[in-house]
Amino acid sequence: MIWKRNTARVLPVDPEGRALLLRGWDPLRPRDRYWFTVGGATERGESLLAAAVRETREEVGITVDEASLGSQIESSTIEWTLLGIRVVQDLAYYAVPVRDVKVNLAGMGWIERATVNRHAWLTPEELEADPIRCSDPRLPDMLRLAVAAVRSAQVPGITVPGRQLA
Repeated sequence: MIWKRNTARVLPVDPEGRALLLRGWDPLRPRDRYWFTVGGATERGESLLAAAVRETREEVGITVDEASLGSQIESSTIEWTLLGIRVVQDLAYYAVPVRDVKVNLAGMGWIERATVNRHAWLTPEELEADPIRCSDPRLPDMLRLAVAAVRSAQVPGITVPGRQLA
C-alpha cells in the first residue's frame, strides 16, 4: 500500500533564529527517530496555505494567518514508511516569524500523538549536530531558508543572528 500526500510544512522561526521542529518515531521501529516540521496533508479542496494555517494550530497550538506565511520557500518530495505503510509525500515549505509563543501539542490527531515524543527550537547547526536523522535530508537547509525568509520580511521586533530587524 502507498499513501500519497500533498503537504504544507511550516517552520515557525523565533527571535533567536531557531525553528520549531517535532521529533517522531515509528512504533514498529522504535529506534528510528527523526526530526520533522510542523504541518500535514491538505484536505479536499483546501489550499496549501490553508492547510499550513490549520496544521500549525492543530499540531502545536500556534495561530498564524496565511498572509504571515508569505510565499512558499522551497519544495521537496520524500518517501518513508510509517506503521508499515509506504508514504510518498510532496512537501511545500513555508516560514513564519513567531514571538512569545507557547507550544501546545494537545490538538494533534491520534497518529501524531502516537508517534511524536518531543519538540524543540533548533538552529540549522544544532540540527546538523544532533544524531537523530531528519525526515527530509535537506531539512537543515530548509531551516536556513526559513531564517533567511524571516530576515528578509523585516518583521518588527524580531532579532535573528547577525541582524536586528527594525
